[in-house]
Amino acid sequence: MNLGNYKPGIVYSIYIAATPEKVWLALTSAEFSRQYFSGLAVEVEERLGGAFVLRAPDGSVHISGDVVECDRPRRLTVTFNVNWPGLVEALGVEVVRYEIEPAGETVRLTMSQLHDRPISDDILSGGREGWPAILSGLKSLLETGHALTIPMQPPARMLQALKKLGIKVPGM
Repeated sequence: MNLGNYKPGIVYSIYIAATPEKVWLALTSAEFSRQYFSGLAVEVEERLGGAFVLRAPDGSVHISGDVVECDRPRRLTVTFNVNWPGLVEALGVEVVRYEIEPAGETVRLTMSQLHDRPISDDILSGGREGWPAILSGLKSLLETGHALTIPMQPPARMLQALKKLGIKVPGM
């Protein structure tokens, strides 16, 4: 996959008192992710072209994709396709990149959500609200052993924008 046309719509950095290896494990392990990612279990085949899946607590596939870059424990880039009918067709294939860099006795984790076309702020509002909560939960889990409990719902602004595009959001 050529990422040359992809531009970041969201970039979020956080510092975590952990090693790069522990941050990598938290990003790629179902056991860890269930605790901080709203109950979703990450499954990653850590190789170029490997599968990337986020499973809902009932076992269904909520997000699927492929590994585009895998440089353990420094960089993981995946396609990130939410399993809502018509979403990929309307918005294109989304890419999520995690970059893990040592920063003194901490790690700087930068998450970027990239798109190959302009995406409205209304639609990006979902990720702009969700990613800080998700990654703050990851940080708390690694630093204290307990993830934050942050109640999250898809933002109404994002849902209305998707509805205008004709995308049917499950449960609505």
